[in-house]
Amino acid sequence: MSSLCIQISMRNFSKRLPSALLTGAVLLAIVLFLIFPARYAGAVREGVGLWALSVLPATLPMLFLMAIFTRRKLFSHAANAISPLSGKLFRVSGAGACAALISALSGYPVGARTVYDLSRAKLIPEEEKLRAACLSTTSGPAFLVGAVGSGMFHSAAAGWLLFASHLAGVYLVCFFVRLFAKNQTRSVKISAERPISLSELLSDSVLSVLCVGGAVAIFYAFGQMIADLCAPLPLPQPAVAVLRGLLEMTGGCSLLSAERSALSLALCAFLTTFGGVCVLVQQLAFLTQIRIPAGKFLAVKFAQGFAAALLCFGLALLCGF
Repeated sequence: MSSLCIQISMRNFSKRLPSALLTGAVLLAIVLFLIFPARYAGAVREGVGLWALSVLPATLPMLFLMAIFTRRKLFSHAANAISPLSGKLFRVSGAGACAALISALSGYPVGARTVYDLSRAKLIPEEEKLRAACLSTTSGPAFLVGAVGSGMFHSAAAGWLLFASHLAGVYLVCFFVRLFAKNQTRSVKISAERPISLSELLSDSVLSVLCVGGAVAIFYAFGQMIADLCAPLPLPQPAVAVLRGLLEMTGGCSLLSAERSALSLALCAFLTTFGGVCVLVQQLAFLTQIRIPAGKFLAVKFAQGFAAALLCFGLALLCGF
């Protein structure tokens, strides 16, 4: 009887622990904001600047243009043509595969928004939404090659290596995820253009990119808090960088780039593929609206990040990075 009571108590404790940890983290953040308002208001301002200078110019046009493109006949032809191959490789129909291509070219969070849009239009079947989302939530070359490779590591080659590892990790895990699919992929034939309301699409794109900006600013400040709390501790720099990057990946990658090594690049591959809380919040803001289970999505993203890190580390060593 006492053993049963202990088991029940432990089960209740395990259920309450995540909530207690979240509450504690929120209270700590509030206290830090109250004690050091200038420092963390400045961090929010830096986050807004990062969004305005780096994210907004690329993301807003792509959100708007891709929303138009997915309603045109060319998208329909491309989706119908690629459907047999994507069905065999990933058990994803042509629309989902095209969303993955759009994501690879555009970066976060355009892919998640595209999956949301196509799902709402019934072009991605219910049974493949999770697979399509995991396949279509990638960073793009503008960030990985331009910002991280050239800007942080001062090497475009490092950026391309990072981008290749990133996509390979994402697609490799998705290839194995398809083995757990219970239902066969239904080929959805896209036969006509969808109506376009430019004002509505522009409004949706602006609201989406504003949400992205809010997430970047807030989690950039939280990342600064993590760095400040870790400063007195005897933690190695890569550990601090990863902790910060798990909240906001850009700040984490910037810290990792201080040491140009295969390990640093591999850790960047993990952060940029997993996304960190900031990017995950941006994506889940769209994906949870189409009933994609957050827990399964996060598990796959973590596996993709781990795979990308291993691939990146091996390639970096081979290339003498």
